[in-house]
Amino acid sequence: MSAIDEMLCFSLYAASRATTQAYRPLLEPFGLTYPQYLVLVLLWECDGRAVSDLGQNLELDSGTLSPLLRRMTDAGILIRARSADDERVVVVSLTERGRALRADLAHVPGCIAAGARLTRERADELIDTLHRFTADMHASADATPAADFTSGSPRAAAATATEREHA
Repeated sequence: MSAIDEMLCFSLYAASRATTQAYRPLLEPFGLTYPQYLVLVLLWECDGRAVSDLGQNLELDSGTLSPLLRRMTDAGILIRARSADDERVVVVSLTERGRALRADLAHVPGCIAAGARLTRERADELIDTLHRFTADMHASADATPAADFTSGSPRAAAATATEREHA
């Protein structure tokens, strides 16, 4: 076993890549990428969302999200328009094609669930654990680095970061 196999961050990275790769053959026939599929899922849940809302939900910055949405607009899947209430806000809505994709892609979650070989209960536990982990990492990124480097040597800060890494 190599050193990276004992690192939590690498395990999360590898699991994320494997999951994204599992989606690829399911989405390619529809000309979609995994991030585009996630945009669709959010819009199927609640159509007419602000770009900022999509970015927050997907944890994507505008530099990543805007080109993704532009490609979806060019493909006729969604439309982007300025809000009538506030011209600074861009609202994203599904086209008829975008709504039709919901039925076309209805098999995708079942295929991914079957490939993951998790019971619904285990999947729910994993999702809950990952949500807590994500929140903790956001909080840690906001609070820890300055405290580590100001309270001692860079070596102590690196040791603290390594301890978090292997947690």
